[in-house]
This record gives sequence, C-alpha cells and structure tokens, in this order.
Amino acid sequence: MKKIQPVSLLLIISFVLISISNSAQETTKQWSGPSTNLNHGKLKVSENKHYLTFDDGTPFFYLGDTAWELFHRLSKKDAENYLENRRAKGFTVIQAVVLAELDGLNSPNAEGETPLVENNPLKPNEKYFAHIDWVVQKAAEKGIFIGMLPTWGDKWNKKWGVGPEIFTPENAFAYGKFLGSRYKNQPNIIWITGGDRPIENELQGQIIDRMALGLREGDNGNHLISFHPCGGEGSSKYLHNKAWLDFNMRQNGHSDNFSERYYLTYEDYLHTPIKPIIDAEPIYEDHPVNFNAEQFGHSVATDVRRPLYWDLFVGAFGHTYGHHSVWQMWSPEKEPVNRPLMPWYEAIDQPGASQMLFGRLLMESRPFLTRVPDNEIVVVDRVNTSVPGAGRYKFVATRDSEGSYAMVYVPVGRRFSVNMDKIKGDRVVAWWYNPRNGESVKIGTYQALGTASFISPDAGENLDWILVLDNAAKKYPAPGTRK
Repeated sequence: MKKIQPVSLLLIISFVLISISNSAQETTKQWSGPSTNLNHGKLKVSENKHYLTFDDGTPFFYLGDTAWELFHRLSKKDAENYLENRRAKGFTVIQAVVLAELDGLNSPNAEGETPLVENNPLKPNEKYFAHIDWVVQKAAEKGIFIGMLPTWGDKWNKKWGVGPEIFTPENAFAYGKFLGSRYKNQPNIIWITGGDRPIENELQGQIIDRMALGLREGDNGNHLISFHPCGGEGSSKYLHNKAWLDFNMRQNGHSDNFSERYYLTYEDYLHTPIKPIIDAEPIYEDHPVNFNAEQFGHSVATDVRRPLYWDLFVGAFGHTYGHHSVWQMWSPEKEPVNRPLMPWYEAIDQPGASQMLFGRLLMESRPFLTRVPDNEIVVVDRVNTSVPGAGRYKFVATRDSEGSYAMVYVPVGRRFSVNMDKIKGDRVVAWWYNPRNGESVKIGTYQALGTASFISPDAGENLDWILVLDNAAKKYPAPGTRK
C-alpha cells in the first residue's frame, strides 16, 4: 500500500476541517434579539395591498412555521424551548391551532385539560385557555406572532379526520367573539380561520363567515384575519371578496414541483381587488413527497428551499416553512401520522429550518415594499420559448418596481441570460447569494443594457443559488446583510 506523505496527510486533514466548518456554517447562523419589534404597532396591509407593514410603515416579513399541535401537545417547558429555537432561526410567525387536529377535543393537553366543556364552543375550559395565554405571551417576549387558528377544519367540515363537527353559525360567532375579546390587547396575534378543509356548502360558508365576524367584533379589529384552505387550494377560491379577509393564504401542499402548484401563488397575486398572498403550507421538510414515500421518498432541505424562493419571487409577501414531525409534535410515545422520521425535538434543527432565515435576510436587505414578480428578467430561450428549467428546476425572477435591483432564483446549474436593462442606472453590480449559508460573492460590474450570461458556481449540480443584480449607484450592501 502506498504510504501517504506527511504533507499530503496535512492537506487532507485541512480539507476535511474546512468541509466540516462549511457544513456547520450552513446550519449555525442565528438571529440575535427578538424576531420582530412589536413596538412598531399593529400589523396592517401595505398601501399597495401586496405586503404587510406595522402601523408606523415598517415592513413585516412573515416567516412562519406550522406548529399546529403546539397548544395541544407541548408542556410549558417544551413550548418555550421550541419558541426559543424558532426565534433564533428568525421565524416571525408560529401557526398553531386552539381546537387541534389530532383529537384536540377529547385528548387532553400536556396539563391534562381539554378545551371545551362537553365539546360545547359556548363553554370554554378556562384552564386550557390559560395555557394558551402563557404560550402566546412567551412568543410575544421573543418578538414572535402567533397565527392562531380557532379550530381545525374537521370541527366544521369533518370530511376526513377525527371531528366531531361542533359548530353552527350561531356558536361560531360566539366562539370567535370569545377569542377576539380574550386576545384583543395581545399585540402578537394573527387570526387564521379554516384549517385544511374546503367550504363545500352554504352552511359551512356561514360558519366561517360568522366565526371571522365574531373575531373582528371581539378584538375591535386589532388583528388581521385570513383563511387556511385545504391542499392545492387558496382562500381566494371561496372568500376573496369578504371584507374581513385581509390577506389570502394558499396551501400549495406537499409537491416539490413548481408546475404542479406553486405557479398558483402568482395567479393569486394577480387577483383583484388586490390582496396580499402567502403560501401557508408548502411541502414540509422530511415529508413523503406527494404523500407517497414508496415512490418519491421523503423531502429534503433543497425541496423546502425551492418553494421559499418560488413563492417569494412570484409575488408572496412572506412564506411558511413546515416540518413533518414538528407540525404534529411527534415523539415516540405518540401515534405517528404518515411516517415521521424523527421526534419533533430533533426535527427543529433540520437544515431546512435554519435556511429559511437566509430568505428573510435577503428580502430585508433590499427595498421591500416595491418588489414585483417579473420573469422577463430572464431571457427566453429562442428554441424552446421558455425560461430555462421547469418543474423542480423552475427559474423565477423578481425586481424592484423602481429598477434598483433584480433577483433570479437559479435552482440548478444551467447557463442563462438576463435582460440587464431591467436595472436602472449605468452600471450593475452582480452577486451570487448562497441560500444554504446566507453568504454572497460579488461577481463583477456590468453595463445596464443588453443581455449578460451567467452560470451559478455549482455549474451542472443540483444546488440552488440566487443571482442578485443591483444599480451600482445605490451602493447596496452585500445581499443578506442585516440592517
């Protein structure tokens, strides 16, 4: 066997250490301080109707996590550990359900309490809601909003799941008013009606409408309201013209393919009257792709990064991440739903969760409220008459309406060309931004006219990058720089 020379061994060791360092760097960057500053006032819809801001005009980046069973399954200690983990990862909203999906009416919470006396929405159990109060306040201390679902959908449209159906239009209004009044002065609440079920008849529509109106009356209009639909659908299908619906939600669901569902975010962006749009449930990390583990396997971090940028670049005002173990807060003593791979307390540190922060940092490092989708930034291939890449490798682009910057999401290493005249000014500074570790590299300076050709640093590999093009005169900091 050939003997390895000491210098060669040293080089090998150095390479391994660098690789380990780079790998750790991709998962250890953390947010410092509260995730948002609640002193900016209440949330509202921006003047251009596409984004959310605080009362004082400060932009709000909705970076959500689906912790549907948070109130139902976690103890106070576990809830605080989970919330602190999400604060450190830059999440700004935690989506959680009061009357939870997994037998939330009859299976007690971690303190042995069920939410309603005799499953009657008019008889809330004070001890159960005191626990929710505690979780909501802990989230506020960390600058995190709670996207609070009053109930999961099986309680008003069983269709599938545990149920039972307990709501009528009358008690839905009273229950909504109870919740609205209880959290009227709590600064970190966003209401989310619905809960993964379609509105299939007039009665169900009345229940949702009355519950939302009860929330609004109870909290004096202090909080925004939306609707979480079932898979493949959006709230606009049922409720777009409702005055109480402040912004639209989609559940693009557990596909990893742009062409199957994620393009629908752009269609909702175009709806009139204009309302902000967000994908509140894309594919979860470590979830069976298309619910078919045998054929497609479980998703990985790459699969959850793509929808983050697909949705943002086609018009979403924020994004929601999810992990298959975390939504159900699964641990070995619990009944698993659809093959979770690990307990929730391990899953919270999966790489996709950490990498969501880099999307937030990128968006917040450039003018926020003037961003518009524009796939014409990428030059159309003259032979195939399409943007390079499709399906899982779809290229999408966005820019500032004032022309001060543009971004192209590049999911795979293929050469492509860009219309440089989309950027105003004489010169364009180009960067590659790495969505796996939040680092950027300046490529060079170009003329702001004609076309320029680019290929990402991992040419030919299934690794995603973002091309960032800036008007040189603006002297923007490196992409992803926290303000």
